[in-house]
Amino acid sequence: MSSNIRIGCASGFWGDTAMSVPALVHGGQLDFLVFDYLSEITMSLLAKAKQKSPDLGYTPDFVHSAMAPNLKAIKEKNIRVVANAGGINPHSCADALRTVAKKQNINLNIAVVTGDDLLPQLENMRNLNIKDMDKGSTLPADVHSMNAYLGAGPIAKAIDYGADVVITGRCVDSAVVLGPLISKFKWSFQDLDKLAMGSLAGHLLECGAQSTGGVHTDWHLIKDWHNMGFPVAECKENGEFTISKPPNTGGMVTVGTVSEQLVYEIGDPANYALPDVLCDFTHVKFTQIGENVVLVQGAKGKRPSDFYKVSATYGDGFRATAVAPVIGPRAAEKALTTAKSIIQRSENAFKTFGLSGFRRTHLEVLGAEQNYGKNARNKESREIIMWIAVHHDRKEAISLFSKEIAAASTGGTPGFTTLIGGRPKASPILKLFSFLYPKNKIQIQITYDGKTEEYIPEVVKTTTESQPAEYKKIPLVKGTNTYRLGDLAYTRSGDKGDTCNIGVIARHPAFLPYIEDQLTSTSVAKYFEHLFSSEKQIVERYTLPGINALNFLLKNALGGGGVASLRSDPQGKACGQMLTDFELHNMPNIETLKK
Repeated sequence: MSSNIRIGCASGFWGDTAMSVPALVHGGQLDFLVFDYLSEITMSLLAKAKQKSPDLGYTPDFVHSAMAPNLKAIKEKNIRVVANAGGINPHSCADALRTVAKKQNINLNIAVVTGDDLLPQLENMRNLNIKDMDKGSTLPADVHSMNAYLGAGPIAKAIDYGADVVITGRCVDSAVVLGPLISKFKWSFQDLDKLAMGSLAGHLLECGAQSTGGVHTDWHLIKDWHNMGFPVAECKENGEFTISKPPNTGGMVTVGTVSEQLVYEIGDPANYALPDVLCDFTHVKFTQIGENVVLVQGAKGKRPSDFYKVSATYGDGFRATAVAPVIGPRAAEKALTTAKSIIQRSENAFKTFGLSGFRRTHLEVLGAEQNYGKNARNKESREIIMWIAVHHDRKEAISLFSKEIAAASTGGTPGFTTLIGGRPKASPILKLFSFLYPKNKIQIQITYDGKTEEYIPEVVKTTTESQPAEYKKIPLVKGTNTYRLGDLAYTRSGDKGDTCNIGVIARHPAFLPYIEDQLTSTSVAKYFEHLFSSEKQIVERYTLPGINALNFLLKNALGGGGVASLRSDPQGKACGQMLTDFELHNMPNIETLKK
């Protein structure tokens, strides 16, 4: 029997498909099944749910859609489960799962990890002069949630106790994978390279099907989208692992798909900060060793910080978005004329009720390539979508706006057809406030078998520092060819708050020097200049020589990010795709370069 450990991930976010679970349970040959549900905004929504009812505040999908239909098979196959489905209320999540198991006459040992929720300490923390780690602002008044990103240690300890299922609140996404590896391989918290490899396994699994072909640059090569396979990591004691997927599932696992996930939503790849280890991913190498099997090697670890990252969310008024098709000649021009009239009419109505104007408005014409800025090619489509998003401190102002929109159907420009989804309703704007908090001031608890004990993280004494990997730059041969970036590289983009991250992975090592030469911080800033919130366009570029990649961070480029943004792409998901049309000039023939 193999001493390797197989871990499959069945969820990349709250709302992901439940069809991943049976495929992994019956075809993945798993030791562990893990679920990642939480984001900063999810935590805020769960906090609001708990305010309405003390039994809520967790992700019910985990209990009723993922576990309940598959619990018998999970138990029979001796698969152990780790999930951050607890959200704001891990104990209620555990109680709900126990109820389901009892109805099926299944004995289920459940452990609960708590201590991440710092909201009860809010008033005391106001006296600590806490500052936002990016903007330097102080703690806001209307805080909805406040959670520390815990590490893998308490998960590993709960598994050591014998838990069939470990339910946590907020932890770093990769911890649900690293925890089982620490437990089963008895890794020490001084084994920083192994912890970095285990964290990388977690990072490659945490977004579900994104490692197995989901949102892949070469999407046209993917088969059976309706039956997407979810990723499985088979891990060795020395830290090396492979990424694969269950048989008879769609998607594909290649160096390209896995590379895209590595660069997803990371910052400096030489210093990827996690609670248990500071990771250096610049040395990482991927090797295709079989069909849908990629070998992963080379992550390095450094001593982690003495602080946990804590993310709070707070309310900042209300928003609404109206979306409507506009058809006919000069469609874009008609849409903007109508949208501006709706804004002006709404603000005229505000004056009647003593309300101030909108704090922010955002108008888009989808179909006229407005998201491409100066790079747009087709601005004259005869079918477009009018997008109007607004932000106001008062909910009643949003209600007035909603009422004024319908007037465009008879008193606006021609071609306005219908209001998609009906009149919009006000929804709260939630913003992110992140800060660092000493680890020794947070009490982590593990509840198992009717007992609760405190978990004290092991102090990391190892101080070995890794050096970021480098590659040799070669003289560039000029030519007369022009290529799209998409011809030379894969891309993947995402968000961290108001920062957009775009990873660019060369399809061949010989392409990277040419991409690096022309795809600079300056050229990327110019290409996306229309996205930045201020005139100062800050773009940072990092290199990952091991996978022949670059990583770009575009600061203040998402209009606030998440639900704070009024844009149609608030998380920068399309930015990587837009960058594939960036042109590289004076290139030699790429087929010659490959030789």
